[in-house]
Amino acid sequence: MEAKSERREGVLVFFITGRLDAFGAQQLDEWIKGALHDDDKELVLDLTGCTYLSSGGLRTFNILKKEMKRRSGRFALAAVGEYPKKVLDMAGFSTIFDIFPTTGDAIEDMRKKRKDPTLFNEIFYKKIEAEGVSLTIEPGWMTAPPVLRVTGDLNKLLHARLNEDDIRTRKFSEITYSLGLGALGADKKEAMALLGEMITLYGSMVWLPTDGNNTPDFMTPLDADADVPVYTGYNVTLDGPFNEYLTLDTQKPEGVAVADIYRMILSGAADRVRSYKGIVAVTIWGVISGLASSGIKKAPVAGSGLPDGASIMDPAQSGIWMASDTGMAYKGDTLVSFGFGIDLAKAASGYPAERIADLCSANGESKKAISLHNHGVVFRGIPYNPSLDLNSQVKKIVSEGTFVDMRHLLDSTRLKRAKIGVAYIQDIVKDQ
Repeated sequence: MEAKSERREGVLVFFITGRLDAFGAQQLDEWIKGALHDDDKELVLDLTGCTYLSSGGLRTFNILKKEMKRRSGRFALAAVGEYPKKVLDMAGFSTIFDIFPTTGDAIEDMRKKRKDPTLFNEIFYKKIEAEGVSLTIEPGWMTAPPVLRVTGDLNKLLHARLNEDDIRTRKFSEITYSLGLGALGADKKEAMALLGEMITLYGSMVWLPTDGNNTPDFMTPLDADADVPVYTGYNVTLDGPFNEYLTLDTQKPEGVAVADIYRMILSGAADRVRSYKGIVAVTIWGVISGLASSGIKKAPVAGSGLPDGASIMDPAQSGIWMASDTGMAYKGDTLVSFGFGIDLAKAASGYPAERIADLCSANGESKKAISLHNHGVVFRGIPYNPSLDLNSQVKKIVSEGTFVDMRHLLDSTRLKRAKIGVAYIQDIVKDQ
């Protein structure tokens, strides 16, 4: 048996040729699992070239129908030949599956009956559109002004001067969304040698140890109050709610860069939010078009060999200290990210200079309009549905999704759709 796939009008279509027997059904199941993106909701199997169908094929069809139902989508068969139709009739499946004369008929029926989860938002909420990208804006529930809480010294991190006294401990239960440099270990000394990129999401910590193996660790304690400390040399935490929730869609096949998403948010912020002061914290649940990443390779602790006065971000040092991958990986997988963006001109009048320096280095930022810092975690197996609550879905993803990877996101990382929480930061608080 052979099969090829393509996408037509947002529908994943598989064209099957040959005998769909028990072995072929196993092959088809694996091929479809590999082709399904986390935002796919509609699947059509074109059986024009399929000459034989067994009970194994029927079982695969049933599994696929259940999977598309789980995604609130549809599964259909098209162009079913004489013998496969007899098997479907005999097994009583002809009335269970949607069957169409052609793939075009199936796609047209799906298009007509397709539910648009953003329709309510488009009627009742604001919408920003630019160059094939739309952001639908839903207001959040404000219970307190959102604040960024900074732990540690960014300058010491960038100049590799962290010592044991600079390492702080946090509990899993104390953090909803944060990013920074951290590690897990038996004690501070062990953790210091492994300090790497870190993100926390609703009681889960993901970090990339600087042990040379380039493999992230993922921990979600069953008891959030358990005595398992997170050691951090630098951490930025969001305290408070999101002001807005955005739904992003695009017609661009290449998706939208993270930097462009931030630009769209920041460009209209002053018109929508009176309290906008130039800094936003952002959580994204989206589907990846291509992930570009970087990561620190060595723990930036005192005595690690960095010349006096140099920064790990200096061009002469960055190859030694930083690894990057611009290969645009993980297309179709789920991304959960947290980070912040700074409109440098606006923020200069909204916050003390020393507090902005707690978030971004002046080195290399002077020519930029905005400064971004985002970490992201890649998952599989949780269908994307922007009508669902962002925070509830993040909790579900970190507990039920299949963990794949964690990275510092380059601004060129691209998404094809996303649900986004935006907090307009009112203050930056430095932990002592």
